[in-house]
Amino acid sequence: MLKYKMLAAVALVAVMAAQTPATAQDAADPVIAKVGDAEIHKSELDLALTGLDPQLAQLPDEQKRAAALSGLIDVKLLAKDASKEGLQDDAAFKQRIAYLTERELHNAFFKKHVVDAVKPEEVKARYDAEIAKITPQEEVKARHILVKTEDEAKAIIKDLDAGKDFATLAKEKSTDPNKADGGDLGYFTKDRMVPEFSEAAFKLEKGKYTEAPVKTQFGFHVILLEDKRKQAPPPLAQVEQQVKQLVMRDKYIDLLTSAKKETGVDITDPALKKAYDDANKAETAN
Repeated sequence: MLKYKMLAAVALVAVMAAQTPATAQDAADPVIAKVGDAEIHKSELDLALTGLDPQLAQLPDEQKRAAALSGLIDVKLLAKDASKEGLQDDAAFKQRIAYLTERELHNAFFKKHVVDAVKPEEVKARYDAEIAKITPQEEVKARHILVKTEDEAKAIIKDLDAGKDFATLAKEKSTDPNKADGGDLGYFTKDRMVPEFSEAAFKLEKGKYTEAPVKTQFGFHVILLEDKRKQAPPPLAQVEQQVKQLVMRDKYIDLLTSAKKETGVDITDPALKKAYDDANKAETAN
């Protein structure tokens, strides 16, 4: 649940930015349109573009800019009329504005103290900690020759016993699509293959082939083991974003824990309190 809450918070940061009016008046932020006396600056258009509907985001750049500008103009036109009618003084409107203000303050704080606060060394340290928890799996590198009948497989084993090259025989006789690569399967862990195949492959010594055909749902195999090793962990560059999310999650939990201790949270509805407490326990346990 926290994962979704945190991702939603990140998304709301972008929405917050899109809703923040521009105030810069210098040459770098020119006025691009006017709605009555109200000015629309380039920075407003740029922010509106970040909150554009995903379907419109697929349009060419000029069409996207036009769509964003159209939305800005619509907002300013009707906002002006709404102000004339005094809708800003409506109790429900004020309540919504208060909620939106607090939500956007939450997002700004989240961005400052979580998103922007993550340091490369924190990501590296968390990566090292997660890798240390992993027990490396054994993996093997193998080739195979797949045929339809047991007799065909036995004949291939005789050819291998006579000194024929495995890859050459695979190209000539295998029915597997990888025959062009000499039956090369690359490296794989036990769970990547059907049980009968994995059991036979992992029992072999490096450089040895199966002395009897191995039957699976696909047919009969002759397997050559070329190498055994411990599976290497993924490099940091490959999983950096996932690890960063873990660091962000921890920072967010720490912020909330500290804030709850300082401010206190009292939920008067017993059922709602239980649901809230259960949800928060699940979040912190992940």
